[in-house]
Amino acid sequence: MPAARSVLLTILGEYVLPAAGSAWQETLVAALGALDYKPQAARQALARSVADGWLRPERHGRRSRVHLTDETAAMLRAGAQRIYGFGQPWTWDGNWLLVVVRVPEHRRDVRHQLRARLAWAGFGSLGGGVWISPHAEREQELRVIVADHAAGMELQSFHARFGTLGRPESLVLNAWDLDAVARDYDEFIDRFQGLRPKTPEAIFQAQSQLVHAWRKFPFVDPDLPEAVLPDSWPRSRAHELFESLHTAWRPTAADYFASLDSVVQSRLRARVPRARAARSAAATAAKISG
Repeated sequence: MPAARSVLLTILGEYVLPAAGSAWQETLVAALGALDYKPQAARQALARSVADGWLRPERHGRRSRVHLTDETAAMLRAGAQRIYGFGQPWTWDGNWLLVVVRVPEHRRDVRHQLRARLAWAGFGSLGGGVWISPHAEREQELRVIVADHAAGMELQSFHARFGTLGRPESLVLNAWDLDAVARDYDEFIDRFQGLRPKTPEAIFQAQSQLVHAWRKFPFVDPDLPEAVLPDSWPRSRAHELFESLHTAWRPTAADYFASLDSVVQSRLRARVPRARAARSAAATAAKISG
């Protein structure tokens, strides 16, 4: 079961960001509860998100409404573009982006961080500090990586085309663990292709789980062109399944989340007249006793 905070990020991106970027804290606890997270785990996830600057709380009496910070909203918008746009067919011009990284032996911490960042950006390792990607446009991402780890390292980038020796398919199999990615796609297809939720809550659960499961693929799949992929590569089948289910479930799932927020809002509105009546009664009693 994923960590509550990780699923909270999915909820923020799928439901809160499109809905003006705010929600009642109780709404988010209830949404996580619908996904089988206990209230304590949900509240801890929210508290950590506030402490880390993901969310900005706003008190309304005993209740709290949380707002996405500008940084979080920007991150979620960028993530939405990558997540929902991932898997579309694209045309490759045959150019590879090669990166040569040199880090001093005594800076193993920097080397480890660089490897993680390059792999996260979809680069495959050929060994000896040489990394490769068919996405030449990701050279800009390298500038960010270099800026974060500039001290004590050297990096060169090249644009190249495959020559007449060897096979691109062999290079790809050496640079990336495609078998693991294919297994992830097969598991995704097996999990969701037969799912037929009926109630609004069940559709909300299915939609949230669908988006959360799909969210990882832009980071584990290097999005290689079809020309160098193995036969029967499952990405297109998984993408078609994601798009069809996401489109079908999204309106009902969004309405269900909005209904959770409306319940909290109604309780807050109902409390105001009661509070005024209590204050009026107290004032009247004070006059009588006086």
